[in-house]
Amino acid sequence: MKSITVFCGSSFGSDEIYKEQATLLGQTLAKQNIQLIYGGADVGLMGAVADGALQENGKVIGVLPNFLQSKEIAHKNLTDLILVETMHERKTKMNDLCEGVIVLPGGYGTLEEFFEMITWAQLGLHKKPIGILNIDGFYDDLIQLVQNMVAKGFLKQVNRDMLLVSENIDELLDKMRNYKTPTVGKWISKEEV
Repeated sequence: MKSITVFCGSSFGSDEIYKEQATLLGQTLAKQNIQLIYGGADVGLMGAVADGALQENGKVIGVLPNFLQSKEIAHKNLTDLILVETMHERKTKMNDLCEGVIVLPGGYGTLEEFFEMITWAQLGLHKKPIGILNIDGFYDDLIQLVQNMVAKGFLKQVNRDMLLVSENIDELLDKMRNYKTPTVGKWISKEEV
């Protein structure tokens, strides 16, 4: 993989470990010559992952809607900052530029970005690996909810298995490098119901 999009919070959260791991992720990507694609801001975990990559002379591309740049949250030291008009254009551009996605802790926006990317993968619109860096068990409840979707018949196990999860950066990157796209489609036939 030559480029990874990272979705994460614009806040640091309540525990220092989130910032530490975001910074370490940025550093690790740079050391492995993986270009970081992210939301372009200089705040919260977004700023931390970018700063980590930049500390190791990594390439960092930010994608930021104009209305957020006007609030002066754009990172000033990026390799490139791409300005777009809408949040949807931002996700589309970030998808176009990357070969994989990693999700760090965040709020509504992070979850919305994650679910859109995993839905696009489920529908076959892309074949990129999608990983959750489950820092300090942050996403344990979400992972349990996804497993409940399988148990209740709303999600196929093969689609659940598309979601790669680890608390360790190197392990998650290994899972992403070895990811194989499912050959089963999303749609459930009447015979399977």
